Amino acid sequence: MPAEWEPHARMYLAWPPYGSLWGDQAPAAQRDIARLACTLAEYEPVTLLVGPEEEVRARRACGVAVEVVPIPVDDLWIRDTGPVVVTPSGAPADAACRGVDFHFNGWGGKQRHPDDGRVARRLLAHEGITRIDAAITAEGGSFETDGEGTLLVAESSLVNANRNPGLTRGRIEAELERVLGVRRVVWVAGVRGEDITDCHIDSIARFVAPGVVLLSRPWQGNGPDVWTRVYEQARGVLEQARDARGRRLEIVEVPEPDPYAIGERGPEFLASYLNYCVANGVVVLPRFGDRRADDRAAGILRELHPGREIRQVAIDAVGEGGGGIHCATQQLPRVP
Repeated sequence: MPAEWEPHARMYLAWPPYGSLWGDQAPAAQRDIARLACTLAEYEPVTLLVGPEEEVRARRACGVAVEVVPIPVDDLWIRDTGPVVVTPSGAPADAACRGVDFHFNGWGGKQRHPDDGRVARRLLAHEGITRIDAAITAEGGSFETDGEGTLLVAESSLVNANRNPGLTRGRIEAELERVLGVRRVVWVAGVRGEDITDCHIDSIARFVAPGVVLLSRPWQGNGPDVWTRVYEQARGVLEQARDARGRRLEIVEVPEPDPYAIGERGPEFLASYLNYCVANGVVVLPRFGDRRADDRAAGILRELHPGREIRQVAIDAVGEGGGGIHCATQQLPRVP
């Protein structure tokens, strides 16, 4: 599994349809996805998965810069529903990439997603990419890699009866090593049941380079809460961890925004700067409206991704759905 900052062939997004769980917020979510797709299309090819009944609306919103592919979806969270594409290592130069299907099941059966459960298989067939059938259930937001054999994972989202009943952490780790080509898995505890994902790693800790990890620091204004405990446990693990090459990890904290500075938000709103995506030549991260925190997060990412532009995009509707920019995107790596 290559690191996200390695070259991409394209980026995938998915169009949230009318009549979905978004209800009357579907138009606002669609506007966020169109804005994000058009921003990314300035840097690399973008493919938008759209149900056939939504094609005209999506094409009108995104224009000719975005390729629209008629693959039915239930929602926009393609990081979790789409395949995780891995590239050959130590193989002939003409070897092809493969796509891992982790059998999306609505985050442990919390929601019904019949079309999203088939997205990985259908997208791989559309691209002509060989499918790897994983022996576990998971989502792409569960994993974070340095591209050199190290994987970060939150235990709460994988060692969980709602996805992998009866499987031990050791069994799950062995399957991650098999299908993703990693050699060391670093587990943080996470927390079950506090959000629909059971605490995906991509809003807690992200690699920005081999040996360097960004860590989300929750806003401290109201005192300790469940997310502060998640942060403290994760920091303790990362301080002691070594990566696949035996290096200790450098930790860079990213303070999250002040909830009182970003306006009234719903209970599911995800205010995490770490839920950004890296594309060819750019890092795209959310802008929440806390000017000081927004600028600080952009500055940290600018320093850690030299040579890439930093683009901040407002995604308030997507945030109200409990996700962010990373959740709404999935890259196709370029085969070396």
